[in-house]
Amino acid sequence: MRLPGKLLREIAGKPLIVHTLERAKAAKTVSRVVVATDDEAIRTAVISAGGEAQMTSAEHSSGSDRIAEVAAGLPEGSIIVNVQGDEPLISPETIDRAVEAMVSDGAADIVTVFEPFESLAELLDGNNVKVVTGKQGYALYFSRSPMPWPRDASMRYGGDAAEAIKAEPELLANFKKHTGLYVYRREYLLDFTEFEQTPLEKLEMLEQLRALENGAKIKLVESAARSIGVDTEADLERVRSVFEKRVSAG
Repeated sequence: MRLPGKLLREIAGKPLIVHTLERAKAAKTVSRVVVATDDEAIRTAVISAGGEAQMTSAEHSSGSDRIAEVAAGLPEGSIIVNVQGDEPLISPETIDRAVEAMVSDGAADIVTVFEPFESLAELLDGNNVKVVTGKQGYALYFSRSPMPWPRDASMRYGGDAAEAIKAEPELLANFKKHTGLYVYRREYLLDFTEFEQTPLEKLEMLEQLRALENGAKIKLVESAARSIGVDTEADLERVRSVFEKRVSAG
C-alpha cells in the first residue's frame, strides 16, 4: 500500500524531502536545487530547512510535467536534473554520473539510472521498476514486471521464473532496477511534456514510456550506490534503519 504524506514523514529528525534536498545539493554538478510541489506543507518544510521551493499546478499527470513548469523559467540550454522527492538516500555521485553522461552523449534525450537487484522479493515488487537496455546502453523498455524473462531457466522449473531465480540466484544479475533520477536538456523536457500520455504509460503508470513511445533515446548509467525509493511503510522503516546505523557509526 502506498504511503500517504511520505515526503513529510520524519527520518532522523527531518522530513524525508529535506534529506533528498540535501543529497541533491551535495552533487558537484548541481548549481541550484528547487523543490517543485503543489503542497504548501512541503513548500514550508523545505523553506524552513533553508531550501528553495516553487509551487506548481496540482493538475500535472507526472513528475516531469511538474519539473517542466519550473524549467520553463530557466535559461535555454540548461541541464535539468529531476530527483524524485522520495529518494532520501540518493547518492550525490550518482547524480554527477548522470549529468556527466548527458554532457558527454550528444545523442541522449534523457539520462537515467539503474542499480542491481539484491533479492527475488525486490524483483517481484511492482513498486520497483525494471529496465532492459541495448548494446549502447539505451533503454529498450521499462516495466513493473520482471524482465527480461529467463526462458530456459524457467523451463527447468515448470515454467516458473520465480522458482528458477530462487534456485539459481545468479539469475538476478540479468535484471536492472530503475531508480528515481532523470536528467534532461531543458528544450527536450519542454517538448516531452507537450506529448499526450501514451497507452503504455497509462497501462504501467510509468512516464518514461511516453518518451520511448515518441522515439526518445534514454541513456542508462549505473548508480554509484544503492538507494531506497520510499513507497511503503516498510521502505520508510528501511531508510530509518540506514540513518540510525550511520549515526551509530559516528
